[in-house]
Amino acid sequence: MLRMLRPAIVLFAGFTLLTGLIYPLLVTGVAGALFPWQAGGSVLALRGKPVGSSLIGQSFTAPGYFWGRPSATLPQPYNGLASGGSNLGPSNPAELAAVKAEVEALRAADPADAKRAVPVDLATASGSGLDPDISLAAAQYQVARVAQARHLSPQQVRRMVESHARRPWLGLFGEPRVNVLELNLALDGVVPTRLR
Repeated sequence: MLRMLRPAIVLFAGFTLLTGLIYPLLVTGVAGALFPWQAGGSVLALRGKPVGSSLIGQSFTAPGYFWGRPSATLPQPYNGLASGGSNLGPSNPAELAAVKAEVEALRAADPADAKRAVPVDLATASGSGLDPDISLAAAQYQVARVAQARHLSPQQVRRMVESHARRPWLGLFGEPRVNVLELNLALDGVVPTRLR
């Protein structure tokens, strides 16, 4: 019996060491060496203090800021510990009520644009509930409100949106989008640094 048990214990200990210690340390070390900013969480900082990650959305509600996608995480929005969508289907009454509430809030914030169609990403949460980006259409939808609140011309705000737009990778993969935190920091006239 001991002769049969010994190889099983040795294999268990060996694979535990290899996959539980050596491999994670190797991957972490390589990632930290080749991609230090990404491996450190893509944290943006002002004067050495972290203000957020460019990978996780934040809740902005003031009229002078661009608003991101709604978040379905609980108990607070953009909670990284509760990442995930609501799992409600498009015909679910709770989902319809949530979308209606988002659309009404957007229209109440900018009554002049009440007749315009609201871009879908401003009314629905992403699959993770943490999406930091909005589409260019969603950013353009908010230009008038942000410009008015900041006493800027819509053209100035539009130029800022365009300068922060991320284009599809290789011109093919993904959609044009804007990182909400980075755009709002730029509107405040601050230039964040990459922490790490």
